Amino acid sequence: MACTCVVGLQWGDEAKGKIVDILTDHHDFVVRYNGGANAGHTVVHGDRTFKLSLLPTGVLKPHVRSVIGNGVVFYPPRFLEEVANLRAAGVSVGENLVVSDHAHVIFPYHMEEERLNEAGAEQSIGTTGRGIGPCYQDKVGRMSAVRVGELLYPDHLRERLSVIVPRKNRLLRGLSPDAKQFDAEALCRDYLGYAEQMRPHVVNATQLLHDGLRAGKNILFEAAQGSLLDVDHGTYPYVTSSNSSTAGVWSGSGVPSRRLDRVVGIIKAYSTRVGRGPFPTELNDDIGERIRRTGREYGTVTGRPRRCGWFDAVAVRYTAAIGDADEMALMLLDVLSEVDEVRIAVAYELDGQRIDYFPSDAFLLERCKPVYETLPGWRQDVSGAKRQADLPAAARRYIDRLSELLQLPISIVSVGPDRDQTIYLR
Repeated sequence: MACTCVVGLQWGDEAKGKIVDILTDHHDFVVRYNGGANAGHTVVHGDRTFKLSLLPTGVLKPHVRSVIGNGVVFYPPRFLEEVANLRAAGVSVGENLVVSDHAHVIFPYHMEEERLNEAGAEQSIGTTGRGIGPCYQDKVGRMSAVRVGELLYPDHLRERLSVIVPRKNRLLRGLSPDAKQFDAEALCRDYLGYAEQMRPHVVNATQLLHDGLRAGKNILFEAAQGSLLDVDHGTYPYVTSSNSSTAGVWSGSGVPSRRLDRVVGIIKAYSTRVGRGPFPTELNDDIGERIRRTGREYGTVTGRPRRCGWFDAVAVRYTAAIGDADEMALMLLDVLSEVDEVRIAVAYELDGQRIDYFPSDAFLLERCKPVYETLPGWRQDVSGAKRQADLPAAARRYIDRLSELLQLPISIVSVGPDRDQTIYLR
């Protein structure tokens, strides 16, 4: 039995989907354990490109069981839309896709609450507006939360919403007199309709996974977002509302984290961030724009342009330790082929003192200035490289230096979106 976790070690958008797609061939289950429809992943499968936000990447492989774990916040319309899109594209989706009956459900009032919170905040966080945060708030608050399994019991759901929706309406009016108001019975009808379509997919996912463990099955855990957005260990408060590091595996799936045999940390050859929050190596210049353009750095879910900057070894060393990474996959190396020299942040300067640790408190990180090490660029197209020896010497030196700074082996180097644009170093 082998359990593997693929986790982003930056602020998300590290191209995790490609590595999950490759590793899926060697696993029986693929489990998404955190986040919601705010997380986008793009997967090139054959000659087609798929953009998913809620479904696990493994759903493209019908012989693998794809699991949406209890740690995910679940929006039924988006789930049904993605399933319909895959079926229209000829992808078989049936019993190979399951949803935990304990995943919490997003309702339209969560989205309205998030919209009003962002609009009225003196310092907004810059959310995607998908209702993720308010749903997680309800989960922790308990009184107003609804789980997927409850959608399958009409009388129970009607009773629950008859209490929850009036309370939500009062809350929304308190945020703004112009807030949308919701009808409990109308929501109940809509969600009961979704439930009937979803019923074949709803299972006790924790029991399913433990049965798999006992049967010696291989499980691949797929994190959403990146570890620097982890609600406990990221750049708080500019984080997501779940544990997007390996910390979320246990709580988000029911599988103890000590079952993990392998943690693959995913890193970009540079850094990006979406939304607000400190970003020490950000490039607000022509180089940053060139990286954005070449790397097509626009959000899969929102389309928002991503902020781009040099690789931050201080931050990744921190997240690699938090996530207990065994190895790393270096993505989008080809994007840096257009720059004359590359820089790596090897330390920070905080209030005049050099530090080599990562202060995850946003107000401290905002005061950090990167201390750079500069390496020569390679100014050569590497997208056709098949082996490490095919890469220019400067590109190989860059890979080696990142491995030295992070004190971890780099096992995979990606030089393009296609599967065959992958170099295996181990």
